[in-house]
Amino acid sequence: MKAVKGQWVQIEAQILSPKERAQGIPEDTSKLPYVMRVKGYLEDDEAAPGDTVSIRTLIQRLLTGKLLEVEPAYKHNFGSHVAELADAGNTISQLFRSLEDKGH
Repeated sequence: MKAVKGQWVQIEAQILSPKERAQGIPEDTSKLPYVMRVKGYLEDDEAAPGDTVSIRTLIQRLLTGKLLEVEPAYKHNFGSHVAELADAGNTISQLFRSLEDKGH
């Protein structure tokens, strides 16, 4: 999908090459570049994913990088269900109810 000027997009830009990374990081991590992903409004007239573009962020920073996505969705979540945490929540709720019943 092509993007046009002013459209909300996400870019990726390399901050450090693998050779520029810190010495103390894990070996598998040190083999990869350090990159940032940023969302903002496209400054170029038109672009397609993979093109090098400029964007303006919500705080008015002008950044350049490779266009990753046009009108990116929010894809974060809180992970998979953890049964131990659900059980802990029930246990704590029961404890509070028993304390309330005793007038505490």
